Amino acid sequence: MTAQPAVIVLAAGKGSRFLGADHKLAQRLGSATVLATTLRHAVATQLPVIAVTTEALADVARRSVAARDVIVLPEVGAPGHEGLGMGYSIAAGVSACPDAGGWLVLPGDMPMVRTATLLEVARELARHAVVFAQHKGMRGHPVGFSAELYSELTSLRGDEGARRLVARYPAVGIEVDDPGVLIDVDTEADLDAVRQAQQRGEQAPQRL
Repeated sequence: MTAQPAVIVLAAGKGSRFLGADHKLAQRLGSATVLATTLRHAVATQLPVIAVTTEALADVARRSVAARDVIVLPEVGAPGHEGLGMGYSIAAGVSACPDAGGWLVLPGDMPMVRTATLLEVARELARHAVVFAQHKGMRGHPVGFSAELYSELTSLRGDEGARRLVARYPAVGIEVDDPGVLIDVDTEADLDAVRQAQQRGEQAPQRL
């Protein structure tokens, strides 16, 4: 049986554009937090889920996934850890599940991405090296990488993320009826829009 792809939820960034007292991923969104909502949608796929985070958010992550599936990194910018960033977080998450049949990278601040969208991208990894969700032609998340890219993913460092891999390999966009693939929570205004949409039982308006 072919191994399933794993979902890597990235939650180790500073969230510096959010000016609230608490980290943006710890903000309340309905009955849960932003991070917990993102993780809940990932866990509902029944695919393996790895949360890459920092000590400050580790307990939030452990309420949604098993402790063994929470990778705790130092804070970005901590002394001696200047190489940390999105690239390093992806590498840490992929390294934690080397036998997966690919990896879906999902930022933790994207709580509106639907479970069905994650599954659509995961299915396409059987045919393509790099797959991303898009809505109305606009590229969003998650971005999926096939198992053949393991070595390159685990060598990522710094804050570049996986952009160079997306540029190097043929990347296929999967059109989805899910505006959540374009919505991240960067600011207080973003969070308010997502909260209001959640209360109405709909997706947040996309930011252009």
